[in-house]
Order: sequence, then C-alpha cells, then structure tokens
Amino acid sequence: MYNQNLIAGRISIIRSAVKRLKLLAQISSEEFCGNEDFVDIAENRLRRAIEALFDLGRHLAVKSGAGVPSDYRSVIELLKDSKIIPAEFARQIAGMAGYRNRLIHDYNKVTPEELYQILQTRLSDFEFFCQCIVDFLKSDNSRQK
Repeated sequence: MYNQNLIAGRISIIRSAVKRLKLLAQISSEEFCGNEDFVDIAENRLRRAIEALFDLGRHLAVKSGAGVPSDYRSVIELLKDSKIIPAEFARQIAGMAGYRNRLIHDYNKVTPEELYQILQTRLSDFEFFCQCIVDFLKSDNSRQK
C-alpha cells in the first residue's frame, strides 16, 4: 500500500524547490554566480528536490513490488523496469544520483557555474518525474478497481 502522505509530501517538496529554482534561473549568470545567497539557495533547493525525488522513488519501488533499491541509481533502474518512468528518461535522470552525492560529499567542489547550468537545463526533469509518478498512481489505482 502506498503512503499517500509521503507521496504528496515529496511531490510538494520537489514542486516547491523547482518553483524557487525557476526564479533563480531567470537571473543572469553573472548576477547568480556573483551572489553567494543565490548560490546557497540554489544548492539547498536542488539538494532537497533530489533527496525528495529519490525518497519518493524508493517508496514506489518497494511498495509497487519492483524491489528494494541498493543505492540511488538502483532506485531509477527499478522505476524504469516497472515502467513507472520511461527508459529514456531513466537514463537522463540517473545522473542526479551522482550529483546528489556531489552536493552532499563534494560540496566544496560544486561551482556556481554548474549550478546555474542545471537551473537552465534540468528543472523540467523534476517536473516530468512528478508527472510520471502522478500518472503511474492514477493508472495503478484504476487497475486495482
């Protein structure tokens, strides 16, 4: 049985983070990279979105019967194998597992420029992930009726 509160909570965290990150994405690269507060906010919100994505993915993998993920990358593999997310998207988003580790363990090597690049190119990945989850749950719900 899926924990609807956990699912709604994690989707809310992701969407809230993306909303804030989109505001930062509108700032020029020079202004963003030159403002420590902007960089800190982006790093924090990106980390929160990634953590929520993997928490949600882990929950769905286990509760759907896909298996128990052994690490962050396997969360994505299990979601792909159970057709919760498309294979092409799984390849695209799998790198977020490594980036999550970089934000947590190699935080001193994360540059404002790379954060800005993510703001410009990868925020839609989080929105698409949430939509995949919502679609899967609707489809799974209709199969159970």
